[in-house]
Amino acid sequence: MKKLIFSLLFVVVAFSAMAERRTDKLLRELRDPKSDYVFVIAHRADWRNFPENSLEAIESAIKMGVDIVELDVHRTADGALVICHDKTINRTTNGKGKIAELTLDSIRNCRLRAGHNAVTRYKMPTLEEALDVCKGRVLINLDKAVNYYDQIMDMLVARKMADQVIMKSSKTAPYMKKFFAKHDVNMLYMPVVNYNTKSWARHEAMFQGYLETDLPFIAFEMCWDGSLPNEKRVFNKVLKSGKRLWINTLWGKLCGGKENGYDDDAAVGNEDKIYGKILSYGTSMIQTDRPAMLIKYLESKGRHTLK
Repeated sequence: MKKLIFSLLFVVVAFSAMAERRTDKLLRELRDPKSDYVFVIAHRADWRNFPENSLEAIESAIKMGVDIVELDVHRTADGALVICHDKTINRTTNGKGKIAELTLDSIRNCRLRAGHNAVTRYKMPTLEEALDVCKGRVLINLDKAVNYYDQIMDMLVARKMADQVIMKSSKTAPYMKKFFAKHDVNMLYMPVVNYNTKSWARHEAMFQGYLETDLPFIAFEMCWDGSLPNEKRVFNKVLKSGKRLWINTLWGKLCGGKENGYDDDAAVGNEDKIYGKILSYGTSMIQTDRPAMLIKYLESKGRHTLK
């Protein structure tokens, strides 16, 4: 009888382990202050192999092993939320017009463009379609979406996905509290801070406000162009606050400067020099345009293995 009970318990434990979703593991790492796991965020998903922000690009990024896909959101004239970086469909599709002035049906009659401006067979996805592809498989970072917070929360609550989505913005903590107060549960949140000559006068007060707020959030996205000194001092404030440090290696102006920045192109063939520098700041979340290369590098350093 004891052997039978033990066997049944073993089966139950084994089944539970198998049933654990990848997002559960990612969230466990995200919330663990002792974790040295580095999250890889695919900018507009896998746009090198499929049209940016497409379902196919999302699926490819998931299979690649990224932890978070970054997606951009806009609202159509008839109230649908679609995944697109630009305010118009001119660059990303074979159609023309402002998303806010077009219906979903008219946008869906267009086809997405890929590299070299080639028209593909793929259509612009809705946010709901993207959520369904990502559920349980990968976390999501939403950009340009804060004004649609309430509408998005309804979608997330219906899918039980509130903890799988990170909203970001450069809005102040008091501004964001108004959104949070409307809901019993909220998605994850991250403020975006620009440390540069052009923006710091405005962003410094916002940054300090988040350091002092009781509003829950997971990380600071820090952008800097090298025009101000001592960025490490600012980054250390992030680390001392207990929040994660998110750095973008997309292009130099977001990551140290146009000429001497630590971006993805500079990292090609120089991973240790470039990505190593980024990690030396205490970075644990990196948004990249070269996710496959970054994952390979992090795995070689033992910094991208889920427990």
